[in-house]
Amino acid sequence: METNRLGFSEWRENDSELAMELWGDPLVSRLISANGRFSEQAIRERLQTEIENNLKFQVQYWPVFELSSGSMIGCCGLRPYHNEARIFELGFHFKPEHWGKGYAHEAASAVLEHARSHLKAEFVVAGHHPDNMASAKLLSKLGFEYTHHEYYEATGLEHPTYQFKYELC
Repeated sequence: METNRLGFSEWRENDSELAMELWGDPLVSRLISANGRFSEQAIRERLQTEIENNLKFQVQYWPVFELSSGSMIGCCGLRPYHNEARIFELGFHFKPEHWGKGYAHEAASAVLEHARSHLKAEFVVAGHHPDNMASAKLLSKLGFEYTHHEYYEATGLEHPTYQFKYELC
């Protein structure tokens, strides 16, 4: 996938350095990990999960690169939602120096279109840490609607959860 400013790639076994740069940053991990940080082992496991999701389901939280610089700025993508066919969960994690530039909206819009056109998704869900108001605002802007709170094991908290339904043509 590619947008005007962003290019997507796939996580590979030799991407541990990129994974460490992203998920090893405490500003990235503070709202997606119960203790606010991921260990090196947890980051390696997270990378492996992304690779396995791609092999099994053709989705992952794809690495996102800024086209103008070639720099990896974060990740955005999908994972299967409770192993349901054609129902996915949207997620995105961006490095702090790239917050506030519209990259998350641009990347998530491309991923939602990919889910509709290539994966024939019935709908997409997304959640966020209760303290992450920027994600709440972004999900609303993307067209997600709040449905319920759901327990998120990684943080040990109930997260607001939203749904994006595709219009039937």
